[in-house]
Amino acid sequence: MEKVITAHQLTKKFGQFIATNAITFDVKAGEIFGFLGANGAGKTTAMRMLCGLSKPSSGEAKIAGYDIYTQTESIKQHIGYMSQKFSLYEDLTVTENIRFFGGIYGLSQQQIKEKSDALIQRLELSSVAHTLLSSLPLGWKQKLAFSVAILHEPKIVFLDEPTGGVDPVTRRQFWDLIYEAAAKGITIFVTTHYMDEAEYCDRISIMVDGKMEALGTPLELKQQFKAVTMDEVFYILARGAKRIE
Repeated sequence: MEKVITAHQLTKKFGQFIATNAITFDVKAGEIFGFLGANGAGKTTAMRMLCGLSKPSSGEAKIAGYDIYTQTESIKQHIGYMSQKFSLYEDLTVTENIRFFGGIYGLSQQQIKEKSDALIQRLELSSVAHTLLSSLPLGWKQKLAFSVAILHEPKIVFLDEPTGGVDPVTRRQFWDLIYEAAAKGITIFVTTHYMDEAEYCDRISIMVDGKMEALGTPLELKQQFKAVTMDEVFYILARGAKRIE
């Protein structure tokens, strides 16, 4: 399968501090790739480099075929991004948010109308389509934010702890949306601190103190570390961590 993310010895330093230390991995098209680690492990720093928002100190990487040093604008056109903190506008309605971001992504007015109508219907938001986002429950906002992040059908969507603070039922519904997107060929790159969500990923990497200490499917990692759950795997790796946020 096509590799849409490739990273080799990717490193980011801030003075003498090495935030991300020579990480190497690749991600295939349509894969759900979990990027795990405790606070301070280097996850967000790595994600910012992969999104073209921060230049590496050394190493190489390509995102959707584009170089992260010289083609950052092309990268941004082919990815979606949902931050840990809610990323839509609270003082706009549901419909206004969809139309606004559709315009940013360069969709035509006809495309925006068609995608907006389809999205509202699919998420069952018709009754609140003209309601300010600030008055909606967090779970609804998060599902909408994810759907807007893939409105332009990017090759890759980066999700930074997207289910933080939502209830278990809403988390499960959110993952249903992730599965739907992956089935359409969109690659999902997701950070999470919920170890049960790690089980939903095709493959997982676990970072400790800036280094990638494990990489494989959930089953492979549980077998490798002789663990029953991903919680146990994570504890085995993270208990020796020296860095904290």
